[in-house]
Amino acid sequence: MRAQVCYDALVYFELVGEISAIEVIAEGSGIRQLSSLREVYGPGHWRKLKGTGRVRLADGRICLAELHWYEAHGIGRKRLKIKRFLD
Repeated sequence: MRAQVCYDALVYFELVGEISAIEVIAEGSGIRQLSSLREVYGPGHWRKLKGTGRVRLADGRICLAELHWYEAHGIGRKRLKIKRFLD
């Protein structure tokens, strides 16, 4: 698996391992950023998801965090961000 490097509001982090406990938060017209997602990444069945995963922060610490992101079939995971730290 290739490490996913992300920048979220000036927070650099790298996803370490898999994301678990994935839940759909919103889909289709229930997503506030839907027009922006379609404009930047293209049309698709967009969903907003959340899950937990281990992240490596810029200072080298590895933490368990709640992650939120958008995803569409054929486009993949976009705008991954840390919502909160769980440990």
